[in-house]
Amino acid sequence: MLVGIPKEVKNNEYRVALAPSGVVEFIKNGHHVIIEKSAGIGSAISDEEYRNAGAKILDTADEIWQQAEMIMKVKEPIAIEYSKMRKDQILFTYLHLAASKECTEALIKSGTTAIAYETVELENRSLPLLAPMSEVAGRLATQVGANSLMKFQGGRGLLLGGVPGVRKGKVVVIGGGVSGYHAAVMAVGLQADVTILDRNVDRLKELDQIFDGKVEVLMSNAFEIERCVLEADLVIGAVLVPGAKAPKLVSNYLVKRMKPGSVLVDIAIDQGGCFEDSRATTHDDPTYKVHESIFYCVANMPGSVPNTSTYALTNVTLPYALKIANKGWQQALREDESLRLGLNTHHGQITYKAVADAFNLEYIAPEKTLVS
Repeated sequence: MLVGIPKEVKNNEYRVALAPSGVVEFIKNGHHVIIEKSAGIGSAISDEEYRNAGAKILDTADEIWQQAEMIMKVKEPIAIEYSKMRKDQILFTYLHLAASKECTEALIKSGTTAIAYETVELENRSLPLLAPMSEVAGRLATQVGANSLMKFQGGRGLLLGGVPGVRKGKVVVIGGGVSGYHAAVMAVGLQADVTILDRNVDRLKELDQIFDGKVEVLMSNAFEIERCVLEADLVIGAVLVPGAKAPKLVSNYLVKRMKPGSVLVDIAIDQGGCFEDSRATTHDDPTYKVHESIFYCVANMPGSVPNTSTYALTNVTLPYALKIANKGWQQALREDESLRLGLNTHHGQITYKAVADAFNLEYIAPEKTLVS
């Protein structure tokens, strides 16, 4: 199979879909890899490193899209890429379609076979291709939240860990999954006062054991969310419903009553955000004000640490990409139920129910696309 890696074009997205180690594995398995010139520069990976690994470097994105049988990306296609997609091509990337009707419609129109990293799901309901970026985003959320709390950034002028004799900052994490856990790890490391809310009692018990009582864990409901958010200096939204839009858990009215200078970081922004006033921002202009609070809603947070993120992403996507390349996408999906759940569109049809439901579109089960 001819695998193509275009340079990412989203605002300040410096990750690349495949590290040189991944190129080597494709070559060893008898495949070919073409990479757009300078695609890895933002991740501190040179064209020469890719050449040494066995890849062929092409000058333009158009050449990559036109020639490749499978396109591997990091982020969902944006408007300037829509016309490049085609019916006889596989697209393997993060898609987050439930949050983007425009991208969904473009994929339907193109007929592309689109497999989303974020909806590949194991039997235990974990999301193996989302996990490493959730880890990065979770850790970054506390870091950028702490920075936004500084007075010159418009925040309360508060140090999360305080100092002896001065109270600690209050961090509230809504969602105890991978990103929420890692946000809490960083907040505890900064010696903040940390609370995690989640709807799963078993997960709360697990988190209580992991943190050995150093973090307050609470059942997530409207009452507790309101109480905790009103007390918080930093709120981190880490809610995830696989493949679907995130629920809105913090209203405008609630934000209006928060402490002046408080900060809200929405990790769920890729799925539409879990705060009522969330709207996607960029690394160029990451924050905005709602009432007297600061919102941080960058939709590609791990893109700010691309070297770490690129290698972490390659580690988890490569085994699935090799299955697709070695067996063809249909056979690979027949044999691997987890990968089959990643199929979002094929030949102009929606094959992931949460996406179809988000836009009231017709849904076709992915199994029906695999009939010989």
